[in-house]
Amino acid sequence: MLNRQSVMESSRASEKKKLKRKEILEKKKAADQLLKVASAQIDHLTSFPSFCYFNKNGLCLRLESGRGDKLSNCTKQQIQKLLKANMMGPYGSEWAVEEKVKRREMVAPEARYIFVYWNANEMMDNAFTPLLGFLHFRFTLEEEIPVLYLYELQLDSSVQGKGLGKFLMQLVELIAQENRMGAVVLTVQKSNSLAMKFYISKLRYVESSISPSRVDPLVGVEKNYEILCKTFDHEAKAILEDC
Repeated sequence: MLNRQSVMESSRASEKKKLKRKEILEKKKAADQLLKVASAQIDHLTSFPSFCYFNKNGLCLRLESGRGDKLSNCTKQQIQKLLKANMMGPYGSEWAVEEKVKRREMVAPEARYIFVYWNANEMMDNAFTPLLGFLHFRFTLEEEIPVLYLYELQLDSSVQGKGLGKFLMQLVELIAQENRMGAVVLTVQKSNSLAMKFYISKLRYVESSISPSRVDPLVGVEKNYEILCKTFDHEAKAILEDC
């Protein structure tokens, strides 16, 4: 028969497991609620009026919000055109397959956008306004941490190298923090050296613990991408950077 001490220890162990399970469930529920609230916002620019326009280095631009399931056919075509112009080179022979994936991702209900256009005040009335750039991001979980995952940052060649990319990334980070996300996470092709330098050297992103080369160096060598992140709290840092 079990003695009294063994019974008490078994009871305490069982109670600890119950509390742990309850804690995990409550944490997941809280994270899911954060994602739900963040995704429900119609326009993420309303909280940051100073980011609705970009007027620097000869550029007079305006920003607009959007979502994947509300894109016009014209906008879809412009997104595809910009993606092809910027990403066909880095993806190389894999682009044909990747382009189909990106087309599906583009119109997903959970896809959130920030579009960049010439400022309407600088254009003629009723003139066609070309898409000069866009952000595609989503609110999701990575290793049970709520994050803003940046799927795309694409700029037309005419507006590159003028501070717009850094401006948009500042906006992304503000949106993430405003919605209490633990980090901004993004994927970069290894062959895209300019993008790697931009994120790591200029913006201080780091290779995440979930990036292929850190999960398994042998497998990582075979992968053509890395996952980078910038964390905003200790828990996210411990899991997405230091783990």
